[in-house]
Amino acid sequence: MHFSFTEEKLNKRKRWLWYLFDVGNSAYAAVVILAIYAAYFKGHVVGGAEGSRLWGLSVGIAMLVVAVISPVLGVIADYTGQKKRFLIYFTALSVVSTALLFFVQKGDILLGMVLFIFAEIGYRGGQVFYNSLLPEVAERDEMGQVSGNGWAIGLMGGIVCLLIVLALVTFIEGTWIVRFSLVITAVYFAVFAIPLFLWFQEKGGDKKLLPGENVFSIAYKKLRNTVQSVRDHKEFVRYIIAFLIYNDGILMAINFAAIFGAVMFGLEQQQIIIFMILIQFTSVIGAYVSGWIADKRSGKVSLVVFLLLMIGAIVGLFVVETVIGFFIIGGVAGLALSSVQAVSRAMVGALSPPGRSAEFYGFFAVAGRTSSFIGPTIYGFVAAGAAVYFEAQGENASFLWFRLLEGGAPFAEQLGQRVAILLVILFLVVGLFILLQVDEQSARQQAEKPVPSL
Repeated sequence: MHFSFTEEKLNKRKRWLWYLFDVGNSAYAAVVILAIYAAYFKGHVVGGAEGSRLWGLSVGIAMLVVAVISPVLGVIADYTGQKKRFLIYFTALSVVSTALLFFVQKGDILLGMVLFIFAEIGYRGGQVFYNSLLPEVAERDEMGQVSGNGWAIGLMGGIVCLLIVLALVTFIEGTWIVRFSLVITAVYFAVFAIPLFLWFQEKGGDKKLLPGENVFSIAYKKLRNTVQSVRDHKEFVRYIIAFLIYNDGILMAINFAAIFGAVMFGLEQQQIIIFMILIQFTSVIGAYVSGWIADKRSGKVSLVVFLLLMIGAIVGLFVVETVIGFFIIGGVAGLALSSVQAVSRAMVGALSPPGRSAEFYGFFAVAGRTSSFIGPTIYGFVAAGAAVYFEAQGENASFLWFRLLEGGAPFAEQLGQRVAILLVILFLVVGLFILLQVDEQSARQQAEKPVPSL
């Protein structure tokens, strides 16, 4: 497609506004989910194996809420041309809730869960609308590269935020600075989100409602129509099933990485932050490479390569017994984590019919959020339940060849994490197997066919 100089300049500007939002978005994920709040909630607010269970439950509840509301919101956003407005609402919810986490201290379990759930709903719900803007900043044949670039730029922004937090936590003692880092993250998120809110111009506009109609009745009709059209895209459905399963494994690894490090090796807050910076850094490389492979070969090829890499990393995590080994595995996992997520996002844009992006991203969100509800919840319950089982065995507790790692949590809790890691491997392998059955070329051809609309 030919663009004039002015059009190219405007498209480049929109693309950078889209990238900048991911900088703030990634900072939230890096600090709240990965480096700070997960370990703080599990170890300080709750304590013991129960912390793993309640953390998984909190993540699961938030994902379930988003899974229920995102398809309807996606349809409404597509119909009214107000993706950005909904993105503002959800981002504001996440930013305010994240800042309020400052007030969560030891024993404030309910407050800590509720505020985190609201922050996650804002963060995950906002991604539905942020992702659905991708077709407005990239042509179909460049979505893989643009999505990968956005992920990589966002990750670099997350690294900067982590470095700021690392400096504060290193030189200032006390849990209050850990809590204050959440306020810093909220401000950082807002600062990088505002440019998109102010200057990003959406394509299209409001459609006139007929007498007796409202956005909710239209949403129901459009959602029903989308369900019918999605059923006609059999390869897309197969891809979503594969995504639902392997994404479970990815998100279990993300949500429990900090907890695993603290339980197994007794990592301090500074060490966890450094570990997450390493993951973020290698994720930048992986996001660029995966986008290049997706555009030069195919999205499916890129996903298969990095899912295999992720499976290898998680197998290594299952057997690792040294801090150095843990950091090396983290670097390898980082290459795969964001690569799989970035290409998965781009695949939806490439496989969805023109003009129906928010609806199909809504289904993508349902798959991801539903899997997120199942995965982290099961992981938390299995890790806690296994720990209780091994604790009841007392000195006779054993699992394969594993021994107590000095400096970590009690042996029963360590073994509970080992057992739970097996779930991650299972979900990744099954998801990869189903992905291998997807005919990507057929799916792309199907997406070009006209679909019924209201």
